[in-house]
Amino acid sequence: MTASKDEISVDSKSSLAALAPAEAVLFDVDGTLCDSDPLHYYAFREMLQEIGYNGGVPIDEEFFIKNVAGKHNDDIARALFPDDFERGLKFCDEKEAMFRRLVTEQLKPVNGLYKVTKWIEDRGLKRAAVTNAPRPNAELMISILGLKDFFEAIIIGGECKHAKPHPEPYLKALEVLKVSKEHTFIFEDSVSGIKAGVAAEMPVVGIATRNPEQLLMQAKPTLVVKDYDDPKLWAALDELDKRGGTVKNA
Repeated sequence: MTASKDEISVDSKSSLAALAPAEAVLFDVDGTLCDSDPLHYYAFREMLQEIGYNGGVPIDEEFFIKNVAGKHNDDIARALFPDDFERGLKFCDEKEAMFRRLVTEQLKPVNGLYKVTKWIEDRGLKRAAVTNAPRPNAELMISILGLKDFFEAIIIGGECKHAKPHPEPYLKALEVLKVSKEHTFIFEDSVSGIKAGVAAEMPVVGIATRNPEQLLMQAKPTLVVKDYDDPKLWAALDELDKRGGTVKNA
């Protein structure tokens, strides 16, 4: 006998509800707080074409998702320039500078972001941003989004021994916030990030901002939603509330 849609949604909710009482929420930044992947894609495409990469043929979105999205710059440098890692690092630094120029003018929050940040604030949950982005990028995006005071900590993958998809950045966030993994969940938009959260043994809500839902599901998130307005997300959060699921830390 196959499960109904309602039964499936209850199963999805129960894994978040099992956190009750919740103590903290961790967010990735790129693609999770803001729809920044198109800006990264544009910067990579333009700059790679400029140097004649791939015979001057522009990279497509499939290439970007496979080789760039959610990855740390060290890994991107190795993927793009396997025979010249130093050149790859220099290229990535220059690309980040171009990205920051684009961000200042074009950055937009993911739909429903401020609704979910208010839900978190109202319940006094602790929160941190955990990202593979360089610190200047992360701080700039968070500032533009008006979330500088929302986050108690920003954990940078490149400042850890291992970046995502290793769990270390998420485990470090738990240490900094002084919270338990049994009472913390994560928002992520990439396969790399979801793998990191799952490896850190926390429920992960996948945000299908740009990466296809079926791709995200391969990393085994607890739930995949379109954005923060998705009724599936609010059903899960309501279930957490019903279980007496939040601790007033404020």
